[in-house]
Amino acid sequence: MNFQFHNKDFAILYRTNAQSRSMEEALRKMGIAYRIYGGLSFYKRKEIKDLLAYFRLVINHDDEEAFKRIINVPARGIGKTTVEKLTVTGAENEKSLWQLIENPHVNPCAFNSGTLGRLNDFATMIRSFKVKLKIDNAFDLATTIATSTGLLRELYQDKTPEGLSRYENVQELLNGIKEFVETGRSITPAGDEELNQDPDAVRTLDQYMQDIALLTDADDDEDGDNDKVSLMTIHAAKGLEFPTVFVVGLEENLFPSQMSMDSREDLEEERRLFYVAITRAEKKLFISYANSRYKWGNLINCEPSRFIEEIDPEFIEDTSPRQQKSNFVFDEMPFDRWDRPAPTNTLSNIQQKMNVPKNLKKVTQSAPSNFEASDTAGIQVGMEVEHSKFGLGKVVLVEGNPGDLKATVFFEGFGNKQLLLRFAKLRIVG
Repeated sequence: MNFQFHNKDFAILYRTNAQSRSMEEALRKMGIAYRIYGGLSFYKRKEIKDLLAYFRLVINHDDEEAFKRIINVPARGIGKTTVEKLTVTGAENEKSLWQLIENPHVNPCAFNSGTLGRLNDFATMIRSFKVKLKIDNAFDLATTIATSTGLLRELYQDKTPEGLSRYENVQELLNGIKEFVETGRSITPAGDEELNQDPDAVRTLDQYMQDIALLTDADDDEDGDNDKVSLMTIHAAKGLEFPTVFVVGLEENLFPSQMSMDSREDLEEERRLFYVAITRAEKKLFISYANSRYKWGNLINCEPSRFIEEIDPEFIEDTSPRQQKSNFVFDEMPFDRWDRPAPTNTLSNIQQKMNVPKNLKKVTQSAPSNFEASDTAGIQVGMEVEHSKFGLGKVVLVEGNPGDLKATVFFEGFGNKQLLLRFAKLRIVG
């Protein structure tokens, strides 16, 4: 029997909002219509539009839309009244906003010394980025802009779930730029020919912005066409069902989330969420994980989620290439046996269908008696360190304030671990 499927029969589920970027880019490159259910498209999110506005202003100082958007983002004491005065003066004197602030001490606006100083500092910062436009690759310059402007710091300091999601979105944008630089692949079909002409050339930020122009100018989702693939977080998918579902990103430290590893209760909540994800499919379920992905600007190897091995092999059809175990299909899975939500206090009805995970690494050995931790106050990205339980690793990110620094360290066999340095007991070895 032949079945006819429409775009609306498919859903792609992911653990975090930031994961939508790669899915959206792939669907647009293939010309497949989609919608973000319960949220905004990646390139329409405020923090993404803010950072892209900085990129646009660096490339073209006369981009007044970008100028107005980020002149006071993050807040730098340049208020609405100042911008309005610049706008009126620019119109009266046929000058762009940038021309007015390029030398604020001689512009026609009567600003006080404090405002003149802030405008001058902003102009100097943008000019410093412009100098690097043809020297640095897109990722290096984008990272410099995200950090030097204070955007990343402001997002990192917001510890609310919304703040964490915005921070992850900016990191994911930087990951996408890193992939653009390292692989030379275009994000949209229009850029393929130009980018592939010289695979060894430095790919700059202006090239990246040209490549994603179609994504940032995307059509409105509410165009009256309901035949679209649905993209959403697993949380947003509760109560919904689709004939075919793809659950992506089944990797340790992503799903289950890295933040759930310190608590059995949190890990069980992740397992319940996985149950929600797989029971959204009415007929066919695909689950997948990446063998490697960019994180903090580094390409890291990924380990399959423990949840995959907890499923009865009877229901799994492995369709991935040999030695590339990354895709699994559940064909006509008997969800009528799993159609009731898991009780809040037990997972016995799920665990009856699961095996004991085979890939769990127990890290319970005590530290060697001669292990001496180093003073980590001066720890830097790129340093090799040793942990009493995880062994040798490499520092890939250091963030936070002095006295409360947190390091992300990649340990072979364990992946990335976020460690609070005042408690971590690391020994710097190189």
